[in-house]
Amino acid sequence: MQEYIVSARKYRPMTFSTVVGQSALTTTLKNAIASDKLAHAYLFCGPRGVGKTTCARIFAKTINCLSPMEDGESCGQCESCVAFDKGRSMNIHELDAASNNSVEDIRELIKQVQIPPQTGRYKVFIIDEVHMLSSQAFNAFLKTLEEPPSYVIFILATTEKHKILPTILSRCQVYDFSRMSVENTVAHLRSVAEKEGYTTEDDALQLIAEKADGGMRDALSIFDQMVSFTAGELTYDKVCASLNVLSTEYYFRLTDHFLAQEVAPCMLLFNEVLCKGFDGSNFIAGLANHMRQLLVAKDASTLPLLEVSEKTRQRYCEQAAKCSSKFIYRAIKLCNDCDQAYRQSHNKRLQVEICLIQCAQLSDADDATGSGRCPGKILKPIFNLGALAQPATGTSVVTKPATPGTTTAGTTTAAPVHTPHTLNIPATQPSNTTGSGAARLKKFNLKQLGPSINAAPPTRITEEKNTEIDFTDADNKPYTQEDITFQWHSYVGRMPQERRAMAMRMRAMTPKLISSNTFEIVANNPQIAQYLLNLKDNILKTMRQNLCNTDINMSVRIADIQEVRHITSKPALYQMMVQHNKNVQRLAEMLKLEICK
Repeated sequence: MQEYIVSARKYRPMTFSTVVGQSALTTTLKNAIASDKLAHAYLFCGPRGVGKTTCARIFAKTINCLSPMEDGESCGQCESCVAFDKGRSMNIHELDAASNNSVEDIRELIKQVQIPPQTGRYKVFIIDEVHMLSSQAFNAFLKTLEEPPSYVIFILATTEKHKILPTILSRCQVYDFSRMSVENTVAHLRSVAEKEGYTTEDDALQLIAEKADGGMRDALSIFDQMVSFTAGELTYDKVCASLNVLSTEYYFRLTDHFLAQEVAPCMLLFNEVLCKGFDGSNFIAGLANHMRQLLVAKDASTLPLLEVSEKTRQRYCEQAAKCSSKFIYRAIKLCNDCDQAYRQSHNKRLQVEICLIQCAQLSDADDATGSGRCPGKILKPIFNLGALAQPATGTSVVTKPATPGTTTAGTTTAAPVHTPHTLNIPATQPSNTTGSGAARLKKFNLKQLGPSINAAPPTRITEEKNTEIDFTDADNKPYTQEDITFQWHSYVGRMPQERRAMAMRMRAMTPKLISSNTFEIVANNPQIAQYLLNLKDNILKTMRQNLCNTDINMSVRIADIQEVRHITSKPALYQMMVQHNKNVQRLAEMLKLEICK
């Protein structure tokens, strides 16, 4: 019976031309050999299984070839090449630094360096996993590595370049090996399968290459394992079952259910995946990667980033054509959020199911912006609010919008519930009406509030959801000063936490009725006045709804210098508190408190 040799050893490259995926590096080495410009020390760095030791052996074989080829390759027929192929060459020495990392091992190597080669030109020392050498061994090796005999070449190989001492790096020519691409790995596996007479599918080889993660030796080891499992017939389904990888068919089916907004089939499909023994974290990570593949397949310019077989590539393109970009963006966001929250969730299955439900509720036709939850719906108002915006008897309202930088106001104005980009504030104190009771209107420039107020219309700040008023002017109910004060403080109490500072200022203000349907707010400075103007529509809307009166209006005024209280002492603060609330004085008398000066 013929001795079995694993594919990684049986099909190990013997010349530079057969090295896979390192064309730039092998070209550099061949040119150095052809021009006879060889360094005394080389350092080969890179991930495992990408050809570092293989290239070191080929390099050692080629520089000792007695009749090299014109293209820089070894002939393979001279005595030196034959001795190397049969493993009896005395010019090439390999040292495994993982198990020979002491100072004594390096001293033994230095003794061998003193012996010149019997045949050939160079004596090559290949030290694998050189980063495993101890600090003392590195220091003992420094002098020999810097000035070796003319016939000695050192080739160091490592997977962890950062562990090499800088003094070693400075004495070597450093070559960085790159990871194997999926395409190169698939091509090499297909070549090996043809030589061995195996039947393979491109999707199966693609899956093996992805599982190898850039290492050719790992890919060949997995390939041998799959050949044993499938008896030489490598199909995608069999490889998935052996490697415990979830087939992409599940993700294609799941995406179809998402597009059809079918929640129940998504839940059943996820249950089927769990019954097969797959973890929810791997499932959601695979779904996120599937959505990423759809995003890549949607644009022809990014299609080369799709590292799949031609058959699977076509399928991705077909499904990507059915999905809008917004749908894919939201689905990726949901999957990524679920993946981050999965590890901390107590009910992990529910976490994934919620993500699937949200993805199934996404709609390509939905143009509303959101976080990927239920499609946004815009509800149109049932009632026409035009009647609510009509002025009461004896009043008039501005119907023409103000130009940028100015606003139009009336003394007793019933502002509509929804006022587009217009601030209605009284220019002066309420004035006497003339004629049929129409109020005199005056354009009010925001610059009058102070130099720090921007003339452009301010941005609206919405505090509450829009509410519709379902009563008419005839149903208006009377209200008192106490009602206005209560609604004001109720509104302030519902302001969000991020506006706490402004809420504190507004809580100290007291609205004052200055007419039958208008209350006034006095602000200490123009900035606060501008902020109140921004909130005016929302405040009026809330008060009109809660007090059942559509004629309520609000004016904002900046306090005069005499009105601004400057509290400079604790007694003054106490007197202000007593004026605001008589119970403060009673409490101080009951507790026999004294005011410190």
